[in-house]
Amino acid sequence: MGKIIQRFPQKDWDDTPFPQGIELFCQPGGWQLSRERKQPTFFVVVLTDIDSDRHYCSCLTFYEADINFQGTKQEEIEGEEEVTGLIQPAEVFAPKSLVLVSRLDYPEIFRACLGLIYTVHVDSLNFSLESLIANLCACLVPVTGGSQKLFSLGAGDRQLIQTPLHDSLPVTGTSVALLFQQLGIQNVLSLFCAVLTENKVLFHSTSFQRLSDACRALESLMFPLKYSYPYIPILPAQLLEVLSSPTPFIIGVHSVFRTEVHELLDVIIADLDGGTIKVPECIHLSLLPEPLLHQTQMALSLILHPDLEVADYAFPPPRTALSHSKMLDKEVRAVFLRLFAQLFQGYRSCLQLIRIHAEPVIHFHKTAFLGQRGLVENDFLTKVLNGMAFAGFVSDRGPPYRSCDLFDELVAFEVERIKVEESNPLKMIKHIRELAEQLFKNENPNPHMTFQKVPRPTEGSHLRVHILPFPKINEPRVQELIQEGLVKNQLAPPTSKVEKKCVVPAGPPVVSIMDKVTTVFNSAQRLEVVRNCIAFIFENKVLETEKTLPAALRALKGKAARQCLTYELGLHVQQNRAILDHQQFDYIIRMMNCTLQVIYEGLQAIIPYLKKLYCEKIDL
Repeated sequence: MGKIIQRFPQKDWDDTPFPQGIELFCQPGGWQLSRERKQPTFFVVVLTDIDSDRHYCSCLTFYEADINFQGTKQEEIEGEEEVTGLIQPAEVFAPKSLVLVSRLDYPEIFRACLGLIYTVHVDSLNFSLESLIANLCACLVPVTGGSQKLFSLGAGDRQLIQTPLHDSLPVTGTSVALLFQQLGIQNVLSLFCAVLTENKVLFHSTSFQRLSDACRALESLMFPLKYSYPYIPILPAQLLEVLSSPTPFIIGVHSVFRTEVHELLDVIIADLDGGTIKVPECIHLSLLPEPLLHQTQMALSLILHPDLEVADYAFPPPRTALSHSKMLDKEVRAVFLRLFAQLFQGYRSCLQLIRIHAEPVIHFHKTAFLGQRGLVENDFLTKVLNGMAFAGFVSDRGPPYRSCDLFDELVAFEVERIKVEESNPLKMIKHIRELAEQLFKNENPNPHMTFQKVPRPTEGSHLRVHILPFPKINEPRVQELIQEGLVKNQLAPPTSKVEKKCVVPAGPPVVSIMDKVTTVFNSAQRLEVVRNCIAFIFENKVLETEKTLPAALRALKGKAARQCLTYELGLHVQQNRAILDHQQFDYIIRMMNCTLQVIYEGLQAIIPYLKKLYCEKIDL
C-alpha cells in the first residue's frame, strides 16, 4: 500500500533513507519546540516527481517531552516571548511525525492507519508496532471498478478500502461543497476561470488539511480537463520562493505567511478562513461566456441556496432541506459537468486524426470550433483552447476508440436536454441530481458498507505526564514481516480490471451558444467603441486613443465592427484623401491589419470543410 517513515525533529534525525525533501513537508512551518503538549494533527501533502506522478504523503504529528536537552534557549521555543533563563526539559515538547507515502489517494484510510499506530503507542497496547507497519505496507489494494478490500493491521481493527467505479472521475468526498461554503459562489467561479485560463492561484489558511481540501476541490472542478502545472497544496516555509515562479500554479500556504504573499503582484490569492479572494489590478480575469456564466450561477444558487427562490413569498412552502454534505458535493460537481458539456459540445467534429506518422497524431481545429460556436472574440474560451489542460484533453479523449465515462455520455447525448431545461428550474434540478447520484455511486458503489472498527486513543491521552518516547522502529524486522505478508498474498487470486473500450459517440454538431439578445447588445457596444476610437485618432487625441484601441481591436473580430470601420474611415476622407501624421497612420494600419487577420483566419477555418465536402461528393 505504501512506505511508512518515522520522522523526528532535526536534532534527532538519523541516516534512514526517506523521500528527498519530505522533512520540509512534515512541518511546513518549520521544526519548532513547544511549551505545550499539543493535540495530534493530520494532513496530506502531495509531491510530484520528475515523471509527473503524484505521491500522497499522509503526516500524523504528535508532541512528546524532549528528554535529550539539558536546557534550551527561549528563542528556539514556539510562541515564547519575554522568558529568560533556561527551561527545564520536562517543560519542552518536540514534534514527531509518522509519514505514510503512497501513490494511492486514500486519505481517510491512511488517517485511520496512522492513528491506530499512534493509539497503540500512546495507550501502551500489547501489539507490535513492527507488525502493524508490516501489515500496512504489505496490504494489496484492489484495482478500480468498485472493488472492496477488508483488512486489519492486527490491533483489533477492521477496515475497508473501497475503490471508485471509474478511475477517470475525481474522488472529492465533501471538499467541493466545503470550498463553496468557505468562499461563496462568485469567488469560486472566479478561481475556476483563473485556473482554466492559466493564472496563478494561491490559497492560505490556518489549517493545513483545509488547504489540501481546497486545492483538491478546485482541481476536480476542472474535470474533464486535467491540471498540468505545479500543484502544491501545502508549501513549506523554506520554499516560499516558488511563489515567484513564472509558470501558473495551484499552491497553498499557511496564513502565518499572508503578509509575504500579499506582496505578490501576479497571483490571485484566496483567504479560506476569511472567505475572500484578491485579484491584482494587473490581471485581466477572463470569465465564462454568456449565457453560460449566468446559467451556472443560477444552477449553483438553486443547489446551495434552495430557499432563495421562495424567500419573498407571502406564504412560503415548508423549508427545503439541503442535501447531506456528500451528496451536495456531487450536485455542485454535476453543475460543472453540465457546463463543460455545453462548452465543448461538438468538439469531436473538429478533431483531425493524422496517420502519416509512426503513431497517429490528433489535431484540434481551434479556429473552426470558435467560429462555429460564435465565440471567435471570446477571451475565455480562446485561452482555454490554447492551454496545456486542453492539449491533454485532446490527447486523452481524441482517440475514436477508447473507454468512455460520464462526460462522454453527457456531451454526446444530453446537451440538447440541458439546453431545454435551462428555462425550467425543476427539470434542471432533477437532471443535476441524476448526475449527482452517478457521481456519488462512483465513490460509494456498495450501498451496504461493511462495519468498520478502528480503535482511537483514550480521550486526553496526549496530555499524560508519563509517556514513553515513540520507539525507534526495527527496520530489518519490518522488512522480514513484509516479505512474509507478500508471500501470503501471492497465494490469493490476482485481481485484474478488464478495460471496456468502445467507439466514442460523436454527439451533436457544433452550434453557437450565444443568445441573440446578448449578441445584439454586445454588437452595439462594440460599434460604439470602434466609432469612438476612430474619432479619437482623427482628432489626434493620443491618450484617449491608447485607452480605447485594445477594445476596438477586440471588437474588430466581429463582422459588424469591421463594416463599421470601413464606413467610419470613409466619413473622414475628404477629396479622396485624408492627411494623417505618422502616429495616426500607425493606429489606422493596426486596425486594418487586425481586420485582415480575422478575415484570413476565417478562410482557414472554412477551407478544410470545403475540401472534405468536395471529396465526399466525388466519392458518391
